[in-house]
Amino acid sequence: MEYNPYSLAGKTILVTGASSGIGKATAVLCAQMGATVILTARDRERLQKVKDMLPGEKHSCIVCDFSHYDDVESLAEALPILDGVVNSAGINDKYLLKMIDADKIDRVFKTNCFSPMMLMKFLVKKKKIVKGGSIVFLSSISSTYATISNTLYAASKGAINSMTRVMALELSSQKIRVNSIQPGMVNTEMIKAYGLSVEELNANAKTYPLGRFGEPEDIANSVIFLLSDASSWITGISLVIDGGITLR
Repeated sequence: MEYNPYSLAGKTILVTGASSGIGKATAVLCAQMGATVILTARDRERLQKVKDMLPGEKHSCIVCDFSHYDDVESLAEALPILDGVVNSAGINDKYLLKMIDADKIDRVFKTNCFSPMMLMKFLVKKKKIVKGGSIVFLSSISSTYATISNTLYAASKGAINSMTRVMALELSSQKIRVNSIQPGMVNTEMIKAYGLSVEELNANAKTYPLGRFGEPEDIANSVIFLLSDASSWITGISLVIDGGITLR
């Protein structure tokens, strides 16, 4: 068989937030590229629907609510040895600065940053990631590209960027690579958080140099690259995939 450095055959990959959006597209593509996929999210029914889309019978689902640390530790305990982890679970609660309170801060940071950090801690301590494995975080251009009412989401994703670099350095002795991806606006359910009409969204999409918002598959393709052997000399980066909008 011809060598394909992008293949995930023989690899076991965990995808969090796998029930919708980028996580769903990533889970499907990982399976198509030959991986055994473990899907996790809060909603069992939606997870099962995604699992049913995957080729083959080797995949599995584990329900986990990232707003609870106990759930995260139980997830780590239940997992087999992994070749890759895709941290896609996240929320985008939008508030003006004057509307932020401690509970809102806790909710966004726990789901988007603290729980993924704890998951990685548990997996590393329990030796659940193989030498030469790959960890991918979903960040956002919001971490550096300011938009009104995005303080909490942007700050949580900025923390992911910083965490990626430090974690990459700490895990380099185990040859475990850690990278993140910063998408621009992508056509997922999360886009509804912006409260824009169809006309407003279409006008916004036209401001992108490449003339459109991203699709979940645009991001999933890059996740596959970072999980695969094709990126074996890449660690600690935050890859911007945004249709050129941050060129403005």
